Amino acid sequence: MSFDATKSENRIDRVRPDAPKLAHFGDSPVGVTTVDLIHRDQLDVAHVSEGEMPRYDRPLPVEIWYPCTSLSGQGCTYSTVLRDGVTPIELTGRANRDAKMAPGKYPLVLISHGFPGNRFLLSHFAENLASKGYVVASVDHADSTYPEDTSFESTRYNRPLDQRFVLDELTGQAQPIAEIIDPENIGVIGYSMGAYGALIFGGAGFADGGVKHDEPAFREVFERHRAGSALLQDLVDPRVKALVPIGPWGRQHDVWDAVGLSAVKKPTFVIGGSRDDISGYEDGIRKIFDELTSAKRYLLTFDHAGHNAAAPIPLPNEFWADGVDERAFSHYEDGVWDALRMNNIAQHFVTAFLGLYLKSDKSMEDYLSFDAADTEWPGFDDSPAIGLRLEYKAPG
Repeated sequence: MSFDATKSENRIDRVRPDAPKLAHFGDSPVGVTTVDLIHRDQLDVAHVSEGEMPRYDRPLPVEIWYPCTSLSGQGCTYSTVLRDGVTPIELTGRANRDAKMAPGKYPLVLISHGFPGNRFLLSHFAENLASKGYVVASVDHADSTYPEDTSFESTRYNRPLDQRFVLDELTGQAQPIAEIIDPENIGVIGYSMGAYGALIFGGAGFADGGVKHDEPAFREVFERHRAGSALLQDLVDPRVKALVPIGPWGRQHDVWDAVGLSAVKKPTFVIGGSRDDISGYEDGIRKIFDELTSAKRYLLTFDHAGHNAAAPIPLPNEFWADGVDERAFSHYEDGVWDALRMNNIAQHFVTAFLGLYLKSDKSMEDYLSFDAADTEWPGFDDSPAIGLRLEYKAPG
């Protein structure tokens, strides 16, 4: 392979001509800033062993996109790394770095990446939603990002705790962004392990399968998230009004059962591919949808798509340079669906879902409530909804 990545941009703000209506950007200019949060005195799960429960200060860098007052330039770039954790990449968007915040109060949306990942993996959602009047915060979860020695046990324990901590910090008085956040209307978008965390954060407590581990020390650690535990009940945040789990991991391994999932009462929009080989579909994603019996819930299925359905940005151009680990390809792309097409479809439906449940915009119901057997769906004027299934179930 040989490719000069310097001659082509990795844009995170592209919208295809055939994208559904609500995928298009809103009217607000977008600002972006970075804050480095530290969750102090936390359990260092990556180094837990029998008789050893070390503590540490947990770093959580956060990228925040928000409505700003005016365009102060021609957008910005985001410097990060490819899935291999080594190859530097540069993403390009339309946000303006450290632009002045627009006056008003806006719902907050938290984005939580997969394992591994980083805060830019779902950045296409961030700029898009910020242009429509949301503050969007995307987290680098320690022990789960590309360059690190990752720890799956730390990820399993910390995801919902990170989510709660970041929300508390961003809505607190110490952060300038709190000035424009509506703290009573918050949503969480999570992908894979981020979706797993969002479900726990929504109240889905572990069954025995979630606590199970070969090492007794980790079984003790995971008891914190068991269904019915006081610590789990304290974690659930009434300010969170909507959940968007994309490719949620866990049900295929009996991390939850029907009882645990039934504890989630928040409206939930589940997204997945029918051939997800990481989270499972029939025994994973669909089972989660079926067992969220106390919640208003939706399931958007991309037929024949795998685990990457809708969430990751398209494959960065730097992948094509000589010497790049070819396994990175499968982190971004799908074998059947175009990644940008999936991004745009997800942006459309997430816009409708969050608009309805965080902004009480009743006009968004038209994009969520229709005869899904019809291939002419609302908003899909230039392209039929072939290969998609949308389902809804009321609580009970």
